[in-house]
Amino acid sequence: MMDSILIIAGENSGEKYGANLVNQFKQDYPRSQFKFWGIGGQEMEAAGVKLHFSVKDLAVVGIFEIISHLPRLKRIMQHIAHTAKDIRPQAAVLIDSPDFNLRLARKLKRLSIPVLYYVSPTVWAWRKNRLRSIKKYVTKMMLIFPFEEQIYADRKIPAVYIGHPLLEKLHTSLTKKKFFQKYELNPHKKLIALLPGSRQIEIRNHMPALIKAVEEIRTGYTCQFLLLCAENLSVSFLKNYIPPGVGNIKILHSDHYDALAASDLALSACGTANLEAALLETPVIAFYKVSNLSYAIGIRFVKIKYYSIVNILAGTPIIPELIQKNFTAKNLSRQVSRLLGSPALQTEMINKFKEIRSSLGEKKASAHAAGELGRLLDLPSPPGQNAHKNKSG
Repeated sequence: MMDSILIIAGENSGEKYGANLVNQFKQDYPRSQFKFWGIGGQEMEAAGVKLHFSVKDLAVVGIFEIISHLPRLKRIMQHIAHTAKDIRPQAAVLIDSPDFNLRLARKLKRLSIPVLYYVSPTVWAWRKNRLRSIKKYVTKMMLIFPFEEQIYADRKIPAVYIGHPLLEKLHTSLTKKKFFQKYELNPHKKLIALLPGSRQIEIRNHMPALIKAVEEIRTGYTCQFLLLCAENLSVSFLKNYIPPGVGNIKILHSDHYDALAASDLALSACGTANLEAALLETPVIAFYKVSNLSYAIGIRFVKIKYYSIVNILAGTPIIPELIQKNFTAKNLSRQVSRLLGSPALQTEMINKFKEIRSSLGEKKASAHAAGELGRLLDLPSPPGQNAHKNKSG
Protein backbone atom coordinates (compact mmCIF):
# COMPACT_ATOMS: atom_id res chain seq x y z
CA MET A 1 0.00 0.00 0.00
CA MET A 2 1.46 3.33 -1.00
CA ASP A 3 0.62 6.74 0.45
CA SER A 4 -1.41 8.24 -2.37
CA ILE A 5 -3.99 10.88 -3.20
CA LEU A 6 -6.54 10.43 -5.95
CA ILE A 7 -7.21 13.58 -7.98
CA ILE A 8 -9.77 13.87 -10.79
CA ALA A 9 -10.21 16.76 -13.23
CA GLY A 10 -12.53 16.39 -16.20
CA GLU A 11 -12.43 19.96 -17.48
CA ASN A 12 -9.67 21.99 -19.12
CA SER A 13 -9.91 24.71 -16.45
CA GLY A 14 -10.22 22.18 -13.63
CA GLU A 15 -7.01 20.43 -14.59
CA LYS A 16 -5.14 23.72 -14.24
CA TYR A 17 -6.63 24.16 -10.77
CA GLY A 18 -5.55 20.62 -9.97
CA ALA A 19 -1.98 21.24 -11.12
CA ASN A 20 -1.75 24.37 -8.97
CA LEU A 21 -3.08 22.47 -5.95
CA VAL A 22 -0.56 19.63 -6.39
CA ASN A 23 2.35 22.03 -6.84
CA GLN A 24 1.31 24.05 -3.80
CA PHE A 25 0.82 20.91 -1.68
CA LYS A 26 4.31 19.69 -2.53
CA GLN A 27 5.72 23.10 -1.67
CA ASP A 28 3.86 23.31 1.65
CA TYR A 29 4.48 19.70 2.69
CA PRO A 30 7.90 18.84 1.21
CA ARG A 31 8.45 15.93 3.59
CA SER A 32 5.23 14.13 2.73
CA GLN A 33 5.57 10.99 0.63
CA PHE A 34 2.17 11.15 -1.04
CA LYS A 35 1.91 10.24 -4.71
CA PHE A 36 -0.87 11.78 -6.78
CA TRP A 37 -2.73 9.76 -9.41
CA GLY A 38 -5.97 10.03 -11.36
CA ILE A 39 -7.38 11.90 -14.36
CA GLY A 40 -6.08 15.19 -15.74
CA GLY A 41 -4.09 16.86 -18.48
CA GLN A 42 -0.64 18.10 -19.37
CA GLU A 43 -0.28 20.52 -16.46
CA MET A 44 -1.28 17.94 -13.85
CA GLU A 45 1.09 15.43 -15.42
CA ALA A 46 3.89 18.01 -15.32
CA ALA A 47 3.08 18.53 -11.62
CA GLY A 48 3.79 14.84 -11.03
CA VAL A 49 0.31 13.30 -11.22
CA LYS A 50 0.31 9.77 -12.64
CA LEU A 51 -2.51 9.89 -15.19
CA HIS A 52 -4.69 6.85 -15.67
CA PHE A 53 -6.88 8.74 -18.16
CA SER A 54 -6.77 12.10 -19.92
CA VAL A 55 -9.04 15.07 -19.24
CA LYS A 56 -10.21 14.57 -22.84
CA ASP A 57 -11.85 11.30 -21.83
CA LEU A 58 -14.34 13.10 -19.55
CA ALA A 59 -14.95 16.18 -21.72
CA VAL A 60 -18.61 15.56 -22.58
CA VAL A 61 -21.47 18.07 -22.47
CA GLY A 62 -25.24 17.82 -22.97
CA ILE A 63 -27.72 15.25 -21.64
CA PHE A 64 -27.89 13.06 -24.73
CA GLU A 65 -24.23 13.59 -25.58
CA ILE A 66 -23.41 12.13 -22.14
CA ILE A 67 -25.74 9.17 -22.73
CA SER A 68 -23.95 8.28 -25.96
CA HIS A 69 -20.63 8.16 -24.07
CA LEU A 70 -21.92 6.21 -21.06
CA PRO A 71 -20.17 2.89 -21.83
CA ARG A 72 -16.77 4.61 -22.01
CA LEU A 73 -17.44 6.71 -18.91
CA LYS A 74 -18.57 3.60 -17.05
CA ARG A 75 -15.31 1.79 -17.92
CA ILE A 76 -13.29 4.76 -16.65
CA MET A 77 -15.33 4.89 -13.45
CA GLN A 78 -14.85 1.18 -12.83
CA HIS A 79 -11.11 1.42 -13.38
CA ILE A 80 -10.71 4.34 -10.96
CA ALA A 81 -12.95 2.72 -8.34
CA HIS A 82 -11.19 -0.65 -8.57
CA THR A 83 -7.76 0.99 -8.38
CA ALA A 84 -8.88 3.01 -5.36
CA LYS A 85 -10.11 -0.19 -3.71
CA ASP A 86 -6.76 -1.88 -4.36
CA ILE A 87 -4.40 0.86 -3.18
CA ARG A 88 -6.69 2.73 -0.74
CA PRO A 89 -5.62 6.36 -1.24
CA GLN A 90 -5.60 8.45 1.93
CA ALA A 91 -7.83 11.09 0.30
CA ALA A 92 -9.43 12.14 -2.97
CA VAL A 93 -9.67 15.59 -4.55
CA LEU A 94 -12.51 15.77 -7.08
CA ILE A 95 -12.56 18.87 -9.26
CA ASP A 96 -15.81 20.01 -10.90
CA SER A 97 -17.32 17.51 -13.46
CA PRO A 98 -20.23 16.60 -11.12
CA ASP A 99 -21.86 14.02 -13.43
CA PHE A 100 -18.77 11.87 -13.06
CA ASN A 101 -17.33 13.00 -9.74
CA LEU A 102 -20.46 12.77 -7.57
CA ARG A 103 -20.96 9.19 -8.68
CA LEU A 104 -17.32 8.48 -7.89
CA ALA A 105 -17.68 10.18 -4.49
CA ARG A 106 -20.40 7.67 -3.58
CA LYS A 107 -18.06 4.76 -4.39
CA LEU A 108 -15.22 6.36 -2.43
CA LYS A 109 -17.50 6.84 0.58
CA ARG A 110 -18.10 3.08 0.64
CA LEU A 111 -14.32 2.61 0.77
CA SER A 112 -14.05 5.14 3.65
CA ILE A 113 -11.87 7.44 1.50
CA PRO A 114 -12.41 11.10 2.48
CA VAL A 115 -13.32 13.42 -0.37
CA LEU A 116 -12.47 17.08 -0.91
CA TYR A 117 -14.61 18.50 -3.69
CA TYR A 118 -13.09 21.49 -5.49
CA VAL A 119 -15.53 23.77 -7.40
CA SER A 120 -19.15 23.35 -6.43
CA PRO A 121 -21.69 22.07 -8.95
CA THR A 122 -24.04 24.88 -9.97
CA VAL A 123 -26.69 23.85 -7.46
CA TRP A 124 -27.85 27.46 -7.39
CA ALA A 125 -28.73 27.15 -11.09
CA TRP A 126 -30.18 23.69 -11.48
CA ARG A 127 -30.25 20.17 -10.01
CA LYS A 128 -30.38 21.39 -6.44
CA ASN A 129 -30.98 17.78 -5.40
CA ARG A 130 -27.24 17.27 -5.83
CA LEU A 131 -26.86 18.88 -2.41
CA ARG A 132 -28.24 15.68 -0.86
CA SER A 133 -25.54 13.62 -2.57
CA ILE A 134 -22.87 16.12 -1.55
CA LYS A 135 -23.98 15.99 2.08
CA LYS A 136 -23.83 12.17 2.02
CA TYR A 137 -20.61 11.55 0.13
CA VAL A 138 -18.37 14.63 0.30
CA THR A 139 -16.21 15.35 3.34
CA LYS A 140 -15.79 19.05 2.53
CA MET A 141 -16.57 21.41 -0.35
CA MET A 142 -14.01 23.97 -1.50
CA LEU A 143 -15.97 26.85 -3.02
CA ILE A 144 -14.72 29.37 -5.59
CA PHE A 145 -17.54 31.93 -5.36
CA PRO A 146 -18.34 33.82 -2.12
CA PHE A 147 -22.15 33.64 -2.54
CA GLU A 148 -22.02 29.82 -2.42
CA GLU A 149 -21.04 29.76 1.27
CA GLN A 150 -24.56 30.63 2.43
CA ILE A 151 -26.11 27.88 0.30
CA TYR A 152 -23.97 25.25 2.04
CA ALA A 153 -24.29 26.82 5.47
CA ASP A 154 -28.10 26.69 5.20
CA ARG A 155 -27.90 22.93 4.65
CA LYS A 156 -25.18 22.37 7.24
CA ILE A 157 -22.77 20.96 4.66
CA PRO A 158 -19.06 21.48 5.51
CA ALA A 159 -17.74 24.03 3.01
CA VAL A 160 -15.22 26.86 2.76
CA TYR A 161 -14.67 29.67 0.26
CA ILE A 162 -11.02 29.34 -0.76
CA GLY A 163 -10.88 32.13 -3.33
CA HIS A 164 -11.15 31.88 -7.09
CA PRO A 165 -8.20 30.00 -8.65
CA LEU A 166 -8.16 32.30 -11.67
CA LEU A 167 -7.00 35.22 -9.54
CA GLU A 168 -3.56 33.72 -8.95
CA LYS A 169 -2.92 32.44 -12.45
CA LEU A 170 -4.38 35.19 -14.60
CA HIS A 171 -1.20 37.01 -15.57
CA THR A 172 0.09 38.51 -18.79
CA SER A 173 3.73 38.65 -19.84
CA LEU A 174 3.53 40.79 -22.99
CA THR A 175 2.46 44.37 -23.54
CA LYS A 176 -0.16 44.86 -26.24
CA LYS A 177 2.52 46.29 -28.54
CA LYS A 178 4.85 43.33 -28.05
CA PHE A 179 2.00 40.87 -28.42
CA PHE A 180 1.03 42.43 -31.76
CA GLN A 181 4.66 42.29 -32.87
CA LYS A 182 5.09 38.66 -31.82
CA TYR A 183 2.08 37.51 -33.82
CA GLU A 184 2.49 39.97 -36.71
CA LEU A 185 -0.82 41.70 -36.07
CA ASN A 186 -1.85 45.04 -37.53
CA PRO A 187 -2.01 47.72 -34.78
CA HIS A 188 -4.45 49.74 -36.89
CA LYS A 189 -7.08 46.98 -36.97
CA LYS A 190 -9.48 45.92 -34.22
CA LEU A 191 -8.53 42.59 -32.65
CA ILE A 192 -11.30 40.11 -31.80
CA ALA A 193 -10.61 36.91 -29.84
CA LEU A 194 -12.70 33.83 -30.60
CA LEU A 195 -13.17 31.27 -27.82
CA PRO A 196 -15.52 28.53 -29.08
CA GLY A 197 -14.97 26.20 -26.09
CA SER A 198 -12.61 23.50 -24.86
CA ARG A 199 -14.56 20.38 -25.83
CA GLN A 200 -14.88 18.88 -29.29
CA ILE A 201 -18.69 18.90 -29.05
CA GLU A 202 -18.59 22.65 -28.25
CA ILE A 203 -16.48 23.26 -31.34
CA ARG A 204 -19.00 21.36 -33.47
CA ASN A 205 -21.91 23.29 -31.98
CA HIS A 206 -20.35 26.75 -32.06
CA MET A 207 -17.92 27.07 -34.96
CA PRO A 208 -20.40 27.21 -37.88
CA ALA A 209 -22.24 30.28 -36.53
CA LEU A 210 -18.99 31.81 -35.27
CA ILE A 211 -17.31 31.58 -38.69
CA LYS A 212 -20.37 33.06 -40.43
CA ALA A 213 -20.32 35.90 -37.89
CA VAL A 214 -16.66 36.57 -38.66
CA GLU A 215 -17.54 36.99 -42.34
CA GLU A 216 -20.39 39.37 -41.47
CA ILE A 217 -18.30 41.40 -39.02
CA ARG A 218 -15.66 41.94 -41.69
CA THR A 219 -18.20 43.72 -43.88
CA GLY A 220 -18.67 46.43 -41.24
CA TYR A 221 -15.29 46.64 -39.49
CA THR A 222 -11.65 46.31 -40.37
CA CYS A 223 -10.89 43.49 -37.96
CA GLN A 224 -8.43 40.69 -37.39
CA PHE A 225 -9.27 37.53 -35.47
CA LEU A 226 -7.49 35.20 -33.08
CA LEU A 227 -8.94 31.75 -32.46
CA LEU A 228 -7.77 30.59 -29.04
CA CYS A 229 -7.29 26.82 -29.13
CA ALA A 230 -7.75 24.98 -25.82
CA GLU A 231 -4.72 22.91 -24.83
CA ASN A 232 -6.66 19.65 -25.07
CA LEU A 233 -7.70 20.35 -28.68
CA SER A 234 -5.53 20.13 -31.78
CA VAL A 235 -5.05 22.92 -34.29
CA SER A 236 -5.83 20.47 -37.11
CA PHE A 237 -9.18 19.68 -35.50
CA LEU A 238 -10.11 23.38 -35.36
CA LYS A 239 -9.01 23.96 -38.94
CA ASN A 240 -11.65 21.46 -40.07
CA TYR A 241 -14.26 24.07 -39.13
CA ILE A 242 -12.66 26.97 -40.98
CA PRO A 243 -13.62 26.96 -44.70
CA PRO A 244 -10.75 27.62 -47.16
CA GLY A 245 -12.20 30.99 -48.17
CA VAL A 246 -12.13 32.36 -44.62
CA GLY A 247 -8.68 33.87 -44.11
CA ASN A 248 -7.14 36.19 -41.57
CA ILE A 249 -7.88 33.96 -38.56
CA LYS A 250 -4.78 33.10 -36.56
CA ILE A 251 -5.01 30.05 -34.32
CA LEU A 252 -3.16 30.38 -31.01
CA HIS A 253 -2.23 27.41 -28.84
CA SER A 254 -0.46 29.56 -26.22
CA ASP A 255 -0.31 33.12 -24.80
CA HIS A 256 -4.09 33.03 -24.31
CA TYR A 257 -4.17 35.57 -21.49
CA ASP A 258 -1.95 37.95 -23.43
CA ALA A 259 -4.25 37.49 -26.41
CA LEU A 260 -7.38 38.24 -24.36
CA ALA A 261 -5.79 41.27 -22.72
CA ALA A 262 -4.69 42.64 -26.10
CA SER A 263 -8.09 42.12 -27.76
CA ASP A 264 -10.68 44.82 -28.24
CA LEU A 265 -13.45 42.24 -27.86
CA ALA A 266 -13.89 38.55 -27.05
CA LEU A 267 -16.57 36.25 -28.44
CA SER A 268 -16.68 33.43 -25.93
CA ALA A 269 -18.60 30.28 -25.12
CA CYS A 270 -20.13 30.41 -21.64
CA GLY A 271 -17.78 29.08 -19.01
CA THR A 272 -14.50 29.99 -17.38
CA ALA A 273 -13.36 31.94 -20.46
CA ASN A 274 -16.11 34.52 -19.82
CA LEU A 275 -14.68 35.22 -16.39
CA GLU A 276 -11.12 35.27 -17.73
CA ALA A 277 -12.07 38.00 -20.20
CA ALA A 278 -13.85 39.98 -17.49
CA LEU A 279 -10.90 39.79 -15.07
CA LEU A 280 -8.60 40.93 -17.89
CA GLU A 281 -11.07 43.79 -18.52
CA THR A 282 -11.79 42.82 -22.13
CA PRO A 283 -15.40 43.36 -23.31
CA VAL A 284 -17.02 40.02 -24.05
CA ILE A 285 -20.09 38.56 -25.74
CA ALA A 286 -21.16 35.14 -24.42
CA PHE A 287 -22.84 32.33 -26.34
CA TYR A 288 -23.72 28.67 -25.95
CA LYS A 289 -25.51 25.92 -27.82
CA VAL A 290 -26.22 22.24 -27.18
CA SER A 291 -28.34 19.77 -29.13
CA ASN A 292 -32.00 20.81 -29.38
CA LEU A 293 -33.10 17.72 -27.47
CA SER A 294 -30.65 18.37 -24.61
CA TYR A 295 -31.77 21.99 -24.42
CA ALA A 296 -35.49 21.14 -24.48
CA ILE A 297 -35.07 18.82 -21.50
CA GLY A 298 -32.46 20.84 -19.61
CA ILE A 299 -34.32 24.17 -19.77
CA ARG A 300 -37.08 22.73 -17.57
CA PHE A 301 -34.65 22.42 -14.69
CA VAL A 302 -32.66 25.64 -15.00
CA LYS A 303 -33.54 28.11 -12.23
CA ILE A 304 -31.40 31.13 -13.16
CA LYS A 305 -31.90 34.27 -15.21
CA TYR A 306 -28.41 34.28 -16.71
CA TYR A 307 -26.10 31.67 -18.20
CA SER A 308 -22.73 33.44 -18.09
CA ILE A 309 -20.95 33.40 -14.73
CA VAL A 310 -20.10 37.06 -15.34
CA ASN A 311 -23.77 38.05 -15.31
CA ILE A 312 -24.51 35.68 -12.44
CA LEU A 313 -21.81 37.31 -10.29
CA ALA A 314 -22.96 40.79 -11.29
CA GLY A 315 -26.62 39.97 -10.69
CA THR A 316 -27.48 41.85 -13.86
CA PRO A 317 -26.91 41.31 -17.62
CA ILE A 318 -23.71 43.31 -18.09
CA ILE A 319 -22.57 41.19 -21.05
CA PRO A 320 -24.78 39.97 -23.94
CA GLU A 321 -25.78 36.30 -23.89
CA LEU A 322 -26.75 34.47 -27.07
CA ILE A 323 -28.12 31.09 -26.03
CA GLN A 324 -29.34 28.23 -28.22
CA LYS A 325 -31.64 29.56 -30.99
CA ASN A 326 -30.48 33.12 -30.31
CA PHE A 327 -26.90 32.13 -31.11
CA THR A 328 -26.83 33.04 -34.79
CA ALA A 329 -24.25 34.76 -36.95
CA LYS A 330 -26.60 37.71 -37.47
CA ASN A 331 -27.26 38.22 -33.75
CA LEU A 332 -23.58 37.89 -32.94
CA SER A 333 -22.48 40.40 -35.59
CA ARG A 334 -25.17 42.84 -34.37
CA GLN A 335 -23.87 42.64 -30.81
CA VAL A 336 -20.31 43.15 -32.06
CA SER A 337 -21.38 46.29 -33.95
CA ARG A 338 -23.24 47.55 -30.90
CA LEU A 339 -20.21 47.16 -28.63
CA LEU A 340 -17.45 48.24 -30.99
CA GLY A 341 -19.53 51.26 -31.98
CA SER A 342 -19.95 52.47 -28.39
CA PRO A 343 -16.89 53.28 -26.26
CA ALA A 344 -19.34 54.27 -23.49
CA LEU A 345 -20.82 50.75 -23.39
CA GLN A 346 -17.33 49.26 -23.28
CA THR A 347 -16.32 51.52 -20.39
CA GLU A 348 -19.50 50.68 -18.47
CA MET A 349 -18.85 46.97 -18.97
CA ILE A 350 -15.24 47.24 -17.82
CA ASN A 351 -16.26 49.16 -14.69
CA LYS A 352 -18.65 46.30 -13.82
CA PHE A 353 -15.80 43.83 -14.40
CA LYS A 354 -13.73 45.69 -11.80
CA GLU A 355 -16.56 45.33 -9.27
CA ILE A 356 -16.67 41.57 -9.91
CA ARG A 357 -12.92 41.34 -9.42
CA SER A 358 -13.21 43.16 -6.11
CA SER A 359 -16.04 40.88 -4.93
CA LEU A 360 -13.85 37.79 -5.29
CA GLY A 361 -11.43 39.01 -2.63
CA GLU A 362 -7.73 38.30 -2.29
CA LYS A 363 -7.53 34.66 -1.16
CA LYS A 364 -4.98 32.47 -2.95
CA ALA A 365 -7.05 29.44 -3.88
CA SER A 366 -4.22 26.93 -4.34
CA ALA A 367 -2.73 27.74 -0.91
CA HIS A 368 -6.10 27.36 0.80
CA ALA A 369 -6.90 24.18 -1.15
CA ALA A 370 -3.52 22.65 -0.27
CA GLY A 371 -4.10 23.60 3.37
CA GLU A 372 -7.52 21.93 3.38
CA LEU A 373 -5.97 18.78 1.93
CA GLY A 374 -3.17 18.86 4.51
CA ARG A 375 -5.69 19.13 7.36
CA LEU A 376 -7.76 16.30 5.92
CA LEU A 377 -4.61 14.18 6.00
CA ASP A 378 -3.83 15.42 9.51
CA LEU A 379 -0.47 16.86 8.45
CA PRO A 380 1.29 19.51 10.56
CA SER A 381 0.52 23.02 9.34
CA PRO A 382 3.32 24.61 7.29
CA PRO A 383 5.01 27.66 8.88
CA GLY A 384 2.74 30.70 8.72
CA GLN A 385 -0.41 28.67 8.04
CA ASN A 386 -1.88 28.61 11.55
CA ALA A 387 -3.71 31.89 11.03
CA HIS A 388 -5.21 30.56 7.82
CA LYS A 389 -6.25 27.38 9.59
CA ASN A 390 -8.19 29.32 12.19
CA LYS A 391 -9.94 31.38 9.56
CA SER A 392 -10.99 28.62 7.20
CA GLY A 393 -11.78 25.91 9.70
